[in-house]
Amino acid sequence: MFDSQQVEEFDAVIAGAGFSGLYMLHRLREAGYTVRVYEAAQDVGGTWYWNRYPGARCDIESIYYNYTFSDDLLNDWTWSSRYAEQPEILDYINYVTDRLDLRRDIQFKTRITSAHYDETSHDWKIQTHDGKSVTAKFFITAIGCLSAANIPHYKGIERFKGEIFHTGKWPHEKVDFTGKKVGVLGTGSSGAQAIPVIAEEAGHLTVFQRTPQYSAPAKNHTYDLEFIQQVRENYSEIKQHMCASMHGVPSFPQDRSALEDTPEVRQKVFEDAWEQGGLFTMLYTYSDLALNAEANETVAEFIRSKISGIVRDPEVAKKLMPTYYYGTKRPIIDSNYFETFNRDNVALVDIKSAPIEEITPDGLRTAGGEYELDAVVFATGFDAMTGPLFKIDIRGKDGVTLKDKWAGGANLKTYLGIATAGFPNLFMITGPQSPSVLSNMIVSIEQHVDWISDCINFLRENHLEAIEATEPAEEAWSQQCLVIADMSLLTKTDSWYMGANIEGKPKGFLAFAGGVGLYRQICDDIAARNYDGFTVVSSSKALN
Repeated sequence: MFDSQQVEEFDAVIAGAGFSGLYMLHRLREAGYTVRVYEAAQDVGGTWYWNRYPGARCDIESIYYNYTFSDDLLNDWTWSSRYAEQPEILDYINYVTDRLDLRRDIQFKTRITSAHYDETSHDWKIQTHDGKSVTAKFFITAIGCLSAANIPHYKGIERFKGEIFHTGKWPHEKVDFTGKKVGVLGTGSSGAQAIPVIAEEAGHLTVFQRTPQYSAPAKNHTYDLEFIQQVRENYSEIKQHMCASMHGVPSFPQDRSALEDTPEVRQKVFEDAWEQGGLFTMLYTYSDLALNAEANETVAEFIRSKISGIVRDPEVAKKLMPTYYYGTKRPIIDSNYFETFNRDNVALVDIKSAPIEEITPDGLRTAGGEYELDAVVFATGFDAMTGPLFKIDIRGKDGVTLKDKWAGGANLKTYLGIATAGFPNLFMITGPQSPSVLSNMIVSIEQHVDWISDCINFLRENHLEAIEATEPAEEAWSQQCLVIADMSLLTKTDSWYMGANIEGKPKGFLAFAGGVGLYRQICDDIAARNYDGFTVVSSSKALN
């Protein structure tokens, strides 16, 4: 099956042609390596290829949500607004792809089904869904943290006579909800974006909510050319701030506790942040909102008061008020989300108190009643972080699968979120236990790709065959990730950060919560010490 006379050989194979896969391809190709990217979709884009649901936007400001490695790319592209819509982001990805001539090394409509490490040849044997095989010295996953869509397995779903959609796998053609009875399940980020848009078109919209969410206004607006020019002139400094920050944006929390201010001063601080809008604006008003429960309650109560003031029906407003710690789920920003529940054609159903019992042929039944529907939209998120990796049969030394090594997530251990012991020459871009989903993904992607590229260059320059994380290094890193997360309120809430949205998935915090600036310093220090915590293999012996 893997006869070298018949199988193509590459220096590196990359899974995925989103932001991370494209930049990884560019870096390695520029360094002279032979590279093949496999992408399941028909074109580039990754998450922005699939997530085409109504209202889909980035929640990071456009001017920070782009590649920063090239001044030409920065200066030759102009964003239209503060928060770009999905079509514009996909246009940007295609612009970069064409500008760098990346498509010639990408094979589309091809899904990698397995990647097995050969300990004798020190390379990866990779198979695709169509039965084709290739080998590569390095196997690099660029499949994204949020690419394994989660559709709950409700009883009767196969008998539903209407249309079923998932926000993460949306059709390419426009979905017409005009006059239809639509049900949306889920009120996370994608739900909060889709619900106001669907409500404007549907005959009637029923929102099925399990957990109410904190959300702040996006305050989206168009950019003027003078502002764009100022950004371009100062981008070097902006990038420095992004790379040194907590979340990959050029902003930092105020250096004081929420409990130091009087209620009147605090109210003014929160009001100003609310009017400014933005993903981290509320969280950055004080230094301890993510750390101290009492401080956190001040911002939580402020947002609940805003919901009460926006939503006219007191009972509906009460249902929409969250009680978990603010910021322990990814913060949400919206355009008229709470206002949507003032519409006559919108109803809110609490499925925590009255759970869904089954999908019927004509709609949906909960413990509290039956709802006739023409279409169901699942805004139920993803099997985050580990889910996309487990969809590929990845096997390391001694044939051990990644899923078994991590015990399905119960024994998750990585080194830097980039590598894991027992799997030489496997690199995970924004993998579990890296900052990834807690950050501006582009900043984290560029840092990972640069680090991986430099590591591969180090191996070539020193005539080394393979590099592998050691078990003590990954044990220490994984413990450090848990300790840092436990210092905050992040682990005190059931969230997809914890894997709590997937039935049967072991709970555990899946990211590095110390911030992208600290993480970058740690990674750079490890590389400077000749990749401390890794073992490397020459053609004849292992070198520690």
